[in-house]
Amino acid sequence: MTEIEKITASPKHDPQTLVVHDKHDERHQGSVTVPQYQTSLFSFATHAEFDHAAAEEPDRPMYSRGNNPTVQQLEQRLAQLQGGEKARCFASGMAAISTAILAAVRTGDHIVCVSQVYGPTRKLLENFLTKFGVEFTFVDGASREALWSAVRGNTKLFYLESPTSLLFQLQDLKACAELAKSIGALTYIDNTWATPCFQNPFSLGIDLVLHSTSKFIGGHSDAIGGVAIGSAELIGRINESEYLLLGGVMTPHTASLTMRGLRTLPLRMERFEKNGLLVAEAMEQLPHVLKVHHPGLPSHPQYELGKEQMCGYSSLFAFETDLSVDMIKRWADHLEYFRIGVSWGGYESLVTVPTLPEGYESVSGPVVRLYVGLEDPELLIEDIKQAFEKVN
Repeated sequence: MTEIEKITASPKHDPQTLVVHDKHDERHQGSVTVPQYQTSLFSFATHAEFDHAAAEEPDRPMYSRGNNPTVQQLEQRLAQLQGGEKARCFASGMAAISTAILAAVRTGDHIVCVSQVYGPTRKLLENFLTKFGVEFTFVDGASREALWSAVRGNTKLFYLESPTSLLFQLQDLKACAELAKSIGALTYIDNTWATPCFQNPFSLGIDLVLHSTSKFIGGHSDAIGGVAIGSAELIGRINESEYLLLGGVMTPHTASLTMRGLRTLPLRMERFEKNGLLVAEAMEQLPHVLKVHHPGLPSHPQYELGKEQMCGYSSLFAFETDLSVDMIKRWADHLEYFRIGVSWGGYESLVTVPTLPEGYESVSGPVVRLYVGLEDPELLIEDIKQAFEKVN
């Protein structure tokens, strides 16, 4: 059994206890929060101490582009919560994604990526990696056959996002991991939607888990960041090459804000799950709603798979409508408790009518993405109804 398998298999505190409880020690003068180490460098008493740290202590803070105690504390807690050995925090979710992918491939390698992946990740493959001779194939992530048939002799990485963040399509993570291992490839997953609270990809064989900490983990719409979590060996490989050279590091201030959000993540996710399902269920009964895309609804085509590999659901979902794009945008303008905005994961409810990219040909009409925040869900449902009445 590998070290990461031991971590995911062993009993541990419930998530809320894990994110709240700190060891009792005097490293920070008894402070209940980790101080912001707002410094660019760390000095040493002697050159011998400096030389020893450089050679024998890779995690010893020397320069904040490499290690900073505030950021390290967040990394340790995120690794524990997700069930990984080690984590690396970044300046944004895309910094984490880009750095991790660049560490996995080189010229001539091939990536299999789900077609409904986050838009900037798709652009990274299409517009950036092609300049360096990296090949890729976008596939229907819901189809095992499509994933299998996309494999080539030079496939080195499977890039997954389950659920995806527009139509909330799932992939069979265990099957994907088994396929990748059979050909010596890595599996990465963007786990931002489910959070560490509701999905543990490591228990299903995935190699690396990525999150935009700007979303649920930070939780307050005031801090941009990302994290990569995996085995000590894999994170070490990323750290020694792309991480230090590209420099997309998280600041101590951002780490402090993100740790503040992490302390209440499990509690918030309980409320998000409840609110999101109540609103999604109500949406299925409303006129002009053709289909609701939420993996927690029995109507979702992969509902059973979701129950197998997730233990809960967050509150971002989408619906298709028979109204025109102009009419549904007017509907959104009439909403009082949903702000129009592209992100999610904070306390506030949001709505957007996105332009669908490639890979979404199966939808029947315009798609609206709703993020249900921490407001009273009955109030949000009434708001949605009154906005529909105003465009009829």
